[in-house]
Amino acid sequence: MSKLSFPGSGLLSAEGFPTSRRHPKSQSAFVTSRLAPYHRATLDGLHMRIFNPADDNRPASQAFDNTSTSVAASQMRNALNKLADTVQDAQTKKKFETEMDNFFTLFRRYLKDKAKGTTLDWDLIAPPNPKQVVAYDDLSASTNTDLLNKLAVLKLNGGLGTSMGCVGPKSVIEVRDGMSFLDLSVRQIEYLNHTHKVNVPFVLMNSFNTNDDTQNIIKKYEGHNIDILTFNQSRFPRIHKDSLLPVPKDFDSSIENWYPPGHGDVFESLNNSGTLDSLLDRGVEWLFLSNVDNLGAVVDLNILQHLNDTGAEYIMELTDKTKADVKGGTIIDYEGTVRLLEIAQVPKEHEQDFKSIKKFKYFNTNNIWLNLKAIKRVVENNELELEIIPNHKNISVGKGESDLSVVQLETAVGAAIRHFKGSHGVNVPRRRFLPVKTCSDLMLVKSDLYSLKHGQLTIDASRFGPAPLIKLGTHFKKVSDFQKRIPSIPRMLELDHLTIIGAVNLGRKVTLKGTVIIVASEGSTIDIPPGSILENVVVQGSLRLLEH
Repeated sequence: MSKLSFPGSGLLSAEGFPTSRRHPKSQSAFVTSRLAPYHRATLDGLHMRIFNPADDNRPASQAFDNTSTSVAASQMRNALNKLADTVQDAQTKKKFETEMDNFFTLFRRYLKDKAKGTTLDWDLIAPPNPKQVVAYDDLSASTNTDLLNKLAVLKLNGGLGTSMGCVGPKSVIEVRDGMSFLDLSVRQIEYLNHTHKVNVPFVLMNSFNTNDDTQNIIKKYEGHNIDILTFNQSRFPRIHKDSLLPVPKDFDSSIENWYPPGHGDVFESLNNSGTLDSLLDRGVEWLFLSNVDNLGAVVDLNILQHLNDTGAEYIMELTDKTKADVKGGTIIDYEGTVRLLEIAQVPKEHEQDFKSIKKFKYFNTNNIWLNLKAIKRVVENNELELEIIPNHKNISVGKGESDLSVVQLETAVGAAIRHFKGSHGVNVPRRRFLPVKTCSDLMLVKSDLYSLKHGQLTIDASRFGPAPLIKLGTHFKKVSDFQKRIPSIPRMLELDHLTIIGAVNLGRKVTLKGTVIIVASEGSTIDIPPGSILENVVVQGSLRLLEH
């Protein structure tokens, strides 16, 4: 039955190059080697020799690929050395050289991958076995709060709010009751510390995009019952798509010429910054990592107890895949090893298989539990080879000039699961995955579906089934536009699906139930009056009501 009532109306290899440089305390630290510019040459042990394809017994195409790879790598190393020469301050230069060594390691692997190919054999991909995914409901209930003394919480805080039309770090966007993502996270840890009389450190991994603003913002938490630590993830140079050379010409090049290389960089940066050693020195053994915009990622004693009891070095929280999550990374068994499979790794002919909810039931929430000593081991032993995600972009270079085609090489923290001992997934309830990526998500978490207590959102006990699916059109992409058009969040306790497209404005105290679709045709506006009740309706142009 359709209802609409208005008030009053009743409705991203050159062999022999140095590998990544480590933090000074690391046993694998080394002195940077400088390579003189050269072409047509590869390194053979400690001797230089001119490469002659005629002497190579490999197939011509492979010999060409390897020669091209060596040349591209040597050119990149020379370019990075020149970049380092532009840094004046000695301490800054040392840190920058470390980052460029790490970047070069990533770039070299990228070249190898391009030459050899790294496609997974689809026939060897299987859903995870029972030992690789544990049900949350099968975990022992824990009240062992002493474990909290060995835990630190890390939020990935490198992203900006630009996708939602905001300036500055995404973490400072107001989410609920005048509080930002950062405010809510701080309140959660404060309450945890106060309630259990512990001191769980709160760690933020910032990027060069968010660090300055974040440092200013966290001053307001001084005097609070919380210990906040920060470190920066790496700043890598974007590279020209055609020449594969760095876009920046010097250390102080425009910010647009650099990029943060994804959250897979957390392991290197945590170690190189000294933060990892700092946490270990204070007795911290485990790290709970999540995206700063996932409001469902709160400390869970049952998972922490499971981490302690099993001795697992890495646990990934997974949740049941829905139609809205079909493109999300999933956990797989690959020749007996647990791995993360992203859609970018899937051959086109198998994309539908990947999206199948029946074959791949889970997806990665990016809530990760880690053993700090294990992180130290895999980083210092150069064991991490995370799958590289080449991100192709066009960046603006100035008025009247064509955009620049660039590539930035990124990695994801979830891809590290295969490098740790005892790694597995825990299938958690959906409530632990509450991300806010768009204004559609923002509308959901602001609604009466959730109540806020001690920085944690809890879904209303009377709500039956999953949270509603909300799709807002381009008119609601920016937070400012969203707030202007929906100044008061409707009551949505009984809502299943909401789609709003076009210039639509909602009045105050509107109630939405069932499936509601509101579409304003181009050039027209729909104003839903205050106090309206919309249930199972399609509203178009001139408020025509259609049975749905």
